[in-house]
Amino acid sequence: MNKKSGFFFGLLILVVAILVGYRLYQNSEIKAAEKSVSGGRKAAGVYGIVVKGAPFSDFLSLTGSIEPNEVVVLRSEIPGIVENLNFAEGGAVTAGQVLVQINDADLKAQLLQAQTRSTLAKENERRAKLLLEKEAISQEEYDIASADFRTADAQIQLIQAQLNKTRVRAPFSGTIGLRAISKGSYITPTTDIAQLVNLKQLKLQFSIPEKYAGKVKINNKVLFTVQELQGDFFATIYAIEPIVEASTRTLRVRAIADNGNSRLIPGTFANVIFPLETINDGLMVPTEALIPIQNGKKLFVQKNGKAVERIVETGGRTDSAILITKGITAGDTVLTSGVMSLRDGSSVQVTLK
Repeated sequence: MNKKSGFFFGLLILVVAILVGYRLYQNSEIKAAEKSVSGGRKAAGVYGIVVKGAPFSDFLSLTGSIEPNEVVVLRSEIPGIVENLNFAEGGAVTAGQVLVQINDADLKAQLLQAQTRSTLAKENERRAKLLLEKEAISQEEYDIASADFRTADAQIQLIQAQLNKTRVRAPFSGTIGLRAISKGSYITPTTDIAQLVNLKQLKLQFSIPEKYAGKVKINNKVLFTVQELQGDFFATIYAIEPIVEASTRTLRVRAIADNGNSRLIPGTFANVIFPLETINDGLMVPTEALIPIQNGKKLFVQKNGKAVERIVETGGRTDSAILITKGITAGDTVLTSGVMSLRDGSSVQVTLK
């Protein structure tokens, strides 16, 4: 009985030893496999570029409108019959040129009548002065004669002013448009005669987003193009709206452009290139290198065969690249492809573009 019990007890110890030994062997095999896998993992193949400083000019692409430098709708200050039209539709006129003559016969007659009264009043004033010196009349009687003379003289000046208004003159040199009246027409101060436009210079009006309002300065140059015309045009900023429009959150700007050859036509649209800044050593990277994150953007650079994560700040951009203003330096190798699957510290094998 004792021998049988000792046999079973020894057998149990042997089984337990075998199981423990097998478990230890299995664990060592697993660790060796993990170490083998970890040590033999293949580095990810990616593309990259070495960042170098290069000149970069940032700009805004905006839409604007071309407007005449000066434009006015010509009207007469007084009513009357048009006697003469002294301009050709679509022709050039000079400042001060008489464009329309209104019949002034009745005003000339009134002027002649007023001049006669003035002559008589002047003579009466002269006689009254002599009589006053001889104390033949009172000071009051002389004052009445003097007032009559001044009133008659003022009447002449009033009629002459009315006569001047019968001639509609060009307020500035320019090109006159299509006329809306004819000779013999009866016109009033509300009747449009024609439109006068100064085409030698034109205004370029556009709006800047409020974010860039601080970049706008008087005398800054802007480039613009017009779809129907070949070549670039330039304008100089001369006026800035003092407040941002609340509805659009933009700032209105006006620039002046020469139009000596009359190629530009008021009323057309323009594509405006507004310069923001020029950087001599801008660090540009392909846009596909950037990875959006919750609070900004990041990219990966290669350091000692590893992918290193960098949080970056960006500036202007082109069609295929973006300016990095903070986060990398010249000489860094920026990874540009296969970056979405990378983690900080991942092994990489970089092929430079």
